[in-house]
Amino acid sequence: MGRLEGKVAIVTGGAQGLGRADCEALVREGARVVITDLKEAEGEALAAALNASRAGSALFMRQDVRDERRWGEVVAAAVEHFGGLHVLVNNAGLVRIGTPDVVTLEDFRLHNAVMSEGVFLGCKAAIPAMAKSGGGSIINVSSVASHLGYPVYFAYTAAKGAVRAMTKSLAVWCQMNKWNIRVNSIHPGATDTPMVQESAREMGLSVDVFRDTGPGLGRPEDVANVVAFLASDESRYINGAELLLDNALTIQ
Repeated sequence: MGRLEGKVAIVTGGAQGLGRADCEALVREGARVVITDLKEAEGEALAAALNASRAGSALFMRQDVRDERRWGEVVAAAVEHFGGLHVLVNNAGLVRIGTPDVVTLEDFRLHNAVMSEGVFLGCKAAIPAMAKSGGGSIINVSSVASHLGYPVYFAYTAAKGAVRAMTKSLAVWCQMNKWNIRVNSIHPGATDTPMVQESAREMGLSVDVFRDTGPGLGRPEDVANVVAFLASDESRYINGAELLLDNALTIQ
């Protein structure tokens, strides 16, 4: 029996990259997962693969995390289909290059709508269902960018900083209300995902530049293993924490 047996999770941006690795790790540990993403083909394929490995373990739903009504539908589907909600992984994100002098207001707002507002809407929708299910764990995916100055990723850095701060307020709120809900943030460094690969290409670089310099390039499973731990009862006393997954990048 896995350490997440009986738990139900929602993973946003779950069709590829970090989100896909999270879904695979959660199911491997016994959870049932609602995978959400805008990438329908990839999401449906992942759900089919997970259900082939463990029947009834996954459901895919198309979701734009900026849509408050859709959040209500996703949470309701998790409860109806799987019987409750215990884990939320707010992973959906995007990154576009732009320094403060050239980034457009439209791009700045888009980053915040997807990551800051998306996390807010997800937590707002999920917390009541989690409380009714006896509690749970919310894992907000921020970034080392929330700890470092990355002017070339100005809008992304601002949005991830908001996720970092929001997580702490949510953790205190849930603890004060004794809902048995923990809220933590994780802060990956450069990880070998389609988003990082595309970002490197936009700058005219190969992803190997991350692999061959400094702390190196993380793997999606490096992050997913931490997500599985935070989703489990083994992390029951970890609340309001920020976990840096960066091979010491931020302290150099």
